[in-house]
Amino acid sequence: MSGTNLTLDAKLDLRAADPLKENILANRGQDLTLDAKEVTQLGALCLQVIRSAAKTWAQDGKKLTFSNASLECVEQLNLLGFNSETISKWEAA
Repeated sequence: MSGTNLTLDAKLDLRAADPLKENILANRGQDLTLDAKEVTQLGALCLQVIRSAAKTWAQDGKKLTFSNASLECVEQLNLLGFNSETISKWEAA
């Protein structure tokens, strides 16, 4: 089964959360790579959408990857307590 690449929008703010959720869920059931090369703004709500997807993909036994994070994205991830590796990993408690 092959995976899909989803290029994320540059501005992942409040208004982008619902479309982001829909775009991610449209790829459920297959491995998915979220390409963050264009991301210049990452808000907490979109971070929650990605974290929820990480949980869903883990429960489905599929791979969710976050790649090519822009410098701005990396800095904002760090401020929110994540990095390019940990944002898409879900570990059962």
